[in-house]
Amino acid sequence: MEEMAIRFWENLVGRVGGPMTFRLILQPIMAAIFAVRSGLKDAKEGKPAYFWALFTDPVHRGDLLRDGWKAVGKVFIFAIIIDLVYQWIVFRWFYPGRAFWVAVALAFIPYLAIRGPVNRIARRRTSHKN
Repeated sequence: MEEMAIRFWENLVGRVGGPMTFRLILQPIMAAIFAVRSGLKDAKEGKPAYFWALFTDPVHRGDLLRDGWKAVGKVFIFAIIIDLVYQWIVFRWFYPGRAFWVAVALAFIPYLAIRGPVNRIARRRTSHKN
């Protein structure tokens, strides 16, 4: 397992100097934009922080996951496709598992990291105005 993690990290870092480096910046930015939009909507509707609610609200977990996928799914699919193109250019072969994990790193992690804090910040700002 440790070897897989090391290989994944080396592959991800190796992508920085290779072709299509723009996607390593563009895809997390797109995920962040969707996360901000969703976080502001959550704050407006009085919902709890997204990532926290995934773990603490088993009743609504399915709805939360569907909502998150709806918001970031296109960026995730795009990240997989772009990584497969990258793999073809560099390796002349496809590694779908690697593409999946790169997409997780570039789309889901930024989304999860940003949506909840945006919600909390927006709720604090609106509560101070009232």
